[in-house]
Amino acid sequence: MILPVLNALAEPTRLGAIRILADGGEHCVCELMVRLHATQSRMSRHMSVLRNAGLVRDRRDAQWVRYRLNLDLQPELRAVLDAVLASEPKEQAA
Repeated sequence: MILPVLNALAEPTRLGAIRILADGGEHCVCELMVRLHATQSRMSRHMSVLRNAGLVRDRRDAQWVRYRLNLDLQPELRAVLDAVLASEPKEQAA
């Protein structure tokens, strides 16, 4: 159960999406695409991996799909996510 979560978080674009979603809001694929410099199809595939790992939830809003963090994670998965979010992004590491 933890392996899909670790695998999902190991990819830089998916990790970037998780960091964006950590603000507690909902974000559409279009916003994630722009902020992470990804195409729509690539971003959708990444979000599918995060959704299948149970890390995010999605909601259709007309033609858009909006994502948010899944707040109902099991405690051990939440601990992994919290540890990842507490670490420095690679771009800011010394």
